[in-house]
Amino acid sequence: MRPLRLLAAVAGAPRLLGARPTAPPYSLSGARGTAPAPDRPSTRERLRAWAELLRVSALFTVPGDALAGAAAVGRRPDRGTALAVGASLCLYEAGMALNDWADREEDAVDRPHRPIPSGRIAPGAALAAAGVLTAAGLALAGRAGRPALAVASGLAATVWAYDLRLKHTRLGPAAMASARTLDLLLGATATAGAGVTATSGTTGTRGTTATVGTAKAVGTAATVATMSGGAGGGATAPAARPRPAIRHAPGRTLTPGRTPAAALPAALLLGAHTYAVTAVSRHEAQGGSTAAPLAALAGAAGLGAALLRGRAAPGGPPPSPPTAAGRLLLPAFAAAYLRTSGVPLLHAALNPSPPLTQRAVGGGIRAMIPLQAALAARAGAPVGGLAVMGLVPLARALSRKVSPT
Repeated sequence: MRPLRLLAAVAGAPRLLGARPTAPPYSLSGARGTAPAPDRPSTRERLRAWAELLRVSALFTVPGDALAGAAAVGRRPDRGTALAVGASLCLYEAGMALNDWADREEDAVDRPHRPIPSGRIAPGAALAAAGVLTAAGLALAGRAGRPALAVASGLAATVWAYDLRLKHTRLGPAAMASARTLDLLLGATATAGAGVTATSGTTGTRGTTATVGTAKAVGTAATVATMSGGAGGGATAPAARPRPAIRHAPGRTLTPGRTPAAALPAALLLGAHTYAVTAVSRHEAQGGSTAAPLAALAGAAGLGAALLRGRAAPGGPPPSPPTAAGRLLLPAFAAAYLRTSGVPLLHAALNPSPPLTQRAVGGGIRAMIPLQAALAARAGAPVGGLAVMGLVPLARALSRKVSPT
């Protein structure tokens, strides 16, 4: 027995023979080496985690809000529209990051694969991203004018209130619907400027707008003419002053009759769809609700019928007769909206399981694109509707890699 004990002692104590100790199979980290050191994720893995956190596949549902808003006020997309799109994208992604930060404890139980509960993104990083994106969105909206900044501020406040307080209350769907309504109005407000004022070539400062200057000149001439007629003994009625252009932002004017209020009917239709989708999303983790998908399906049918009935916007001129392209594209866009949103909702109503409910929510999110295209075509901008519909294949392809829900 002694030779065996001596051999075991020699094998277990290599330092006695001058040999270097063998390295462990993996390095240890933490307090006194109590846990294996985690592998550092690659750049590709980090980018994928952020893409999942921000739900980038749903980004393509955002630009159509501003384009539909521009069409609703009878304007072609311009610099203000581009700024509104950028602001909307930033505020939308801020809401996504804030949503996962606020739901991190709930997702740890229902969705442990999400980036925050799985440990791929730190909660503080998600919250910081939400703050930075919100500030960037407000800065872009501010470049479009003070009215656009005011609308964007209301939109940002609604997003933060929804994620932090209202999401799990009865006001949750209404808050989300208000956010989409404000987003379309943001595009209308930023685009409604009639043009840039003439600038002084020597000083480079902004001058008085041509519209306002013309109105003042005409008003002055009318006053002089009235005074002359009174001096000659003729009883002339006071000349009616032409309606001056409404100041919309520094260096921009607003054409009378085409105010952002003209976009309110389109914004309300988009908000109604958002309300229905949000109501269904409240059951996507557990499933089991047939009432919400059925109600959303009925709402989608009603919205499809409303899209085909063009009405004049309150406070604005009657809509122009639709062109031949508009008469063809509007029913096609409405049919695409009904198919994208209606079919998944019907499946979820027949079988309210979590996978089918999540698929219905994803379909409702993607259906916003043909809905925006239909709103643009109904407002007399079929080309803008086609541009919005061009985002559909991109959203569908990316949704296969990153879920929008």
